[in-house]
Amino acid sequence: MTVFVQDEQGRVLLIQRTDNGLWALPGGAQDFGEYIAGTAVRETREETGIEVQVTGVVGIYTNSNHVVEYSDGEVRQQFSICLRARFVNGEPNTSDESSAARWVPCNELDQLTIHPSMRLRIEHGLEQRENPYIG
Repeated sequence: MTVFVQDEQGRVLLIQRTDNGLWALPGGAQDFGEYIAGTAVRETREETGIEVQVTGVVGIYTNSNHVVEYSDGEVRQQFSICLRARFVNGEPNTSDESSAARWVPCNELDQLTIHPSMRLRIEHGLEQRENPYIG
């Protein structure tokens, strides 16, 4: 699960991941007993220090050609829900999972190393689609 959130200036909240150095939307795995909106709020706060409120769904992302291998040896096909959230408060801070966290102006996105599947989610978030992407 990932979270797309913009500030009042339209900048996108991104982290630089400590595991691969790529820039990404904040997000992570849902804990047992947790609602998905709660996961979005918690993961965003943990990875960035930013408080958000979930407002919708950007899209549901799958790709049979995108296989993820985790450090523990687990291998999975990509499946992710990207939620839209509203900025509530806070200042970007790093965590164990993020070596950098910042609001990125849209015109600087091309300067960052972002995986194509993550870039697609960002583009869909910026488009403010009426209906969520399903693909």
